[in-house]
Amino acid sequence: MTRRATPRRAAAFLLLAITPSLGAAESRHGRAEAIDGDSLRLAGEEMRLHGIDAPEWHQSCTRDGRGNACGVAARDALAALLAAGPVTCHWEERDAYGRALATCLRGAENLNAALVAQGHALAYRRYSTAYVAEEDAARRARRGVWAGSFEAPAAWRARERRETPAAGSAGCPVKGNVNRAGERIYHEHGTPGWRQVRIRPAQGDRCFDDAAQARAAGFRAPRGGGRR
Repeated sequence: MTRRATPRRAAAFLLLAITPSLGAAESRHGRAEAIDGDSLRLAGEEMRLHGIDAPEWHQSCTRDGRGNACGVAARDALAALLAAGPVTCHWEERDAYGRALATCLRGAENLNAALVAQGHALAYRRYSTAYVAEEDAARRARRGVWAGSFEAPAAWRARERRETPAAGSAGCPVKGNVNRAGERIYHEHGTPGWRQVRIRPAQGDRCFDDAAQARAAGFRAPRGGGRR
């Protein structure tokens, strides 16, 4: 015998059918390594620190009338926090590049908040207002980037995309980057590394048609894999 659905049961079924599923909460624990000022790798998982935006690796700021490698300083600040001990990172969603959008803690210390409080990252107000108070305090105390002048990381990225002819996938589908350690690493279009790298021929960076061409030229894939 077929049971007739009651109005309440039918309404519940309809609600389940039209409500999008939320991402399940996930977490990782252990030693992590900094990728740049607001992203890291933990237990094989690449993560973007949620709610903050740090200067990009190649970005420069100004302090005391001189150029300041604020992107490198941001990465070093995150590396120092991670070197202090294992961390636990929690997330419920991922960004367009497949990275976990994580909040990372070492004990009771929130590393996302710490980077903003040190002035090495901004509160990413477009996506969250969780760290506005830390940004305001860093600005008042003139810590980190606030000790001089700088361009907001999001604005810097937008300008780089406009001004770099090879930024489009058709012009540079695979970017070969020589990093500060002299390592030759290639990044395929659609990966987080590709978005971050600015081609600078003077330091050995190159564009390739595909990954095989990059490997033939002595470049390797990024650790942990490239394309997601």
